[in-house]
Amino acid sequence: MDALADPVAAMAFLERHEEAIAYPDSVWQRRAADGEGRGDRLTLIGETGGGLWCGKLTVLVEGDRTQLVGVYMKPEHRGTGLAAQLFEAAVEWSWARPAVEGVRLYVHEDNRRAEAFYRRRGFRRTGRIDTDPRASAFTAHEMELPRPRL
Repeated sequence: MDALADPVAAMAFLERHEEAIAYPDSVWQRRAADGEGRGDRLTLIGETGGGLWCGKLTVLVEGDRTQLVGVYMKPEHRGTGLAAQLFEAAVEWSWARPAVEGVRLYVHEDNRRAEAFYRRRGFRRTGRIDTDPRASAFTAHEMELPRPRL
């Protein structure tokens, strides 16, 4: 809910805060259970030393790629290195699947800070774009990190 209420982060999500707040608790319980790392998805949660939740991302297996979705860091934790740790864990989880050849994500065209972060992690634009269903004038760029070759 924090991500959907954050004006900077909300552009990256397909759901709107007004819609999500009305979901019954069963929706959130199912989503939490789906992200436990069993099967084709994993949700990683970033916490402070005191156990406070401060960020998350979800990894989905999609054929020979994984996709990072739902990436969010609370504003006060941006730039602390926690997001880098989550990305490192997500990529490591991806490479543990022998069939996975790349890790991809989509970044909103106006989210320059996020794109710069992804580039520092080795992600590059593929040239493919996706139109934002909420506002067709905006696009998201696909970025990918290929599996390292030994």
